[in-house]
Formats: sequence, structure tokens, C-alpha cells
Amino acid sequence: MDVTQIPSMATSLEDLSVKTQASTLVLKKALENQQSVAAGILESIPQLPSNPAIGRNINTTA
Repeated sequence: MDVTQIPSMATSLEDLSVKTQASTLVLKKALENQQSVAAGILESIPQLPSNPAIGRNINTTA
């Protein structure tokens, strides 16, 4: 390895580190966004009635 290549290699490694940190932050933001969307969907599910038999059965013999 040539000694003159050391500064360019150090710069390349630093660039890679910065890109990795940026990618990690973008992934973290995307996961937080998906978490909030999933929480909103779960909150929009209607609550079950207090008596679980009401509204679930059809009386076909009446």
C-alpha cells in the first residue's frame, strides 16, 4: 500500500460513516412514522359491545 493513499482512504471511511449515520436516521424516522400509523389504525377499530352475544348471532328460526 502506498503511503499517499492513506489520506484518501481516511476520507472515504469518514464519508462512509456519515452516510451510514444518515441512513440510520432515515430508517429510524420511517419506523417511527409506521408506528404512529399502526397506532392510529388500532385506535380506529370500534369497541366490542359489553355483551359479546349481541350483534354477532342471527336468529334464523324466528
